[in-house]
Amino acid sequence: MDNNFYRAVVETMQDGLLVVSTDGIITAVNSSFEAMSGYSSRELVGKRCTMLNCTGCKLLGGAAGGPWCGMFIKGGVRNRKCCLQAKNGARVDAIKSATVLRDDSGQVTGAVETLTDISEMVRQEQRIRLLRASLQAQSGNFGILGSSAQIRHLLDLIRDVAQSEAPVLIYGESGVGKELVAQALHDLGPRADGAFIRVNCASLNENLLESELFGHVRGAFTGAGRDRVGRFEAASDGSIFLDEIGDIASSIQVKLLRVLEAKEIERVGDHQPISVDARVIAATNRDLEGLVASGTFRSDLFYRINVVPIWVPPLRERKEDIPLLAQTFVEQIASRCNKPVIGLKEETLEILTGHDWPGNVRELRNIIEYALVLCHEGLIEPEHVLHRIHCGPAGCSRAPLAQMQNVESSMCRSGSHEERELLLNALREARGNQTEAARILGVSRVTVWKRMKKFGIRWAKRRSTDACEGAPSSCGYS
Repeated sequence: MDNNFYRAVVETMQDGLLVVSTDGIITAVNSSFEAMSGYSSRELVGKRCTMLNCTGCKLLGGAAGGPWCGMFIKGGVRNRKCCLQAKNGARVDAIKSATVLRDDSGQVTGAVETLTDISEMVRQEQRIRLLRASLQAQSGNFGILGSSAQIRHLLDLIRDVAQSEAPVLIYGESGVGKELVAQALHDLGPRADGAFIRVNCASLNENLLESELFGHVRGAFTGAGRDRVGRFEAASDGSIFLDEIGDIASSIQVKLLRVLEAKEIERVGDHQPISVDARVIAATNRDLEGLVASGTFRSDLFYRINVVPIWVPPLRERKEDIPLLAQTFVEQIASRCNKPVIGLKEETLEILTGHDWPGNVRELRNIIEYALVLCHEGLIEPEHVLHRIHCGPAGCSRAPLAQMQNVESSMCRSGSHEERELLLNALREARGNQTEAARILGVSRVTVWKRMKKFGIRWAKRRSTDACEGAPSSCGYS
């Protein structure tokens, strides 16, 4: 048979084929190997095989006239798992088999290698392994991920407190996962078969919050066309979670105190008491004792809801949990977006663990989601996260991500000047669009409007340029 026959056979092979001389020079490749490596035949032939950085080779270097590679001593290799580096720097996992070539006199003249690309198989195995690990971690802990001493203590406390009927007050910074703790308390307790009703007290104004909590009767106010059951009624025989309880108005505090003491409510516009039986779980990122001292929060209500306090640690105090959290978010988001991203590089994890995380777990998830927009496959590189952790080049007008995480809570903790500056930064970027500013800050549009009203910030459009009324020209805001 002539050479054209063998050339046709080689070119139709699905496996990559590589021929090297005894001194490690590539003498021939087939089209499958070109596709696998990303190199053309012209770029490979005549070059040393070391350019591929194959892990399945034991190089001897041909010193003192000896063989270039250990394969020439053994006579070949069979089904060896290895990886090589493609032209674009990507890792290619492969199964390699090789045998030496000899001339008519039995002298070794080179070697031929066949490589089967198993990269996709390896990625699938990694996905399955990592997904199994994250599911095991989540299944017993109600989504509260971590193996740090702080998380282990928190989980033990949740299991004990869940069996009680006493009101619980969950303390923690914005983004630490207070709602997950509340859900776990409900699911592990005797009321697990009942409803778990959530109320964000900071997202509603006083009148709306009263109606949401206690319900209303038809005609109680303009727009009340029918009777409505409140959240407390809906939570009877279950649990009600009052998030950001430190933000409720004093008039609502009085009515909430009555619910806790008498276990009954009155709908807005009605005077008929209705018995309710719901376990109250509250949460706050504010210093309620300080609010009590200043007269902003009722002391009797504070002592009524603070029967069992639980503190959720911030992420900066349990950085050993960051790898598991980050990997879990990668799997969840990549699966949702159908992207072949399997994890993070070690250098990326080092950057994440070195960050202070003022936005806590929510900030970490947001950064992973941003990274998956930039990363298309494989592992998340450092450049995929750095811009969101650091503002970027000098002069960047975007507020750092840490400042954007749940700014409503940050405002509550900071002084008036810092509170105002956070809002102004978002409004500058949104060019006065309150809806866009709310999206940037991660809060409701009502919250932005309330804060603008608090600080007297008024935005007006004048002809083709945006400006605010009564503001210095340097910043455009008042």
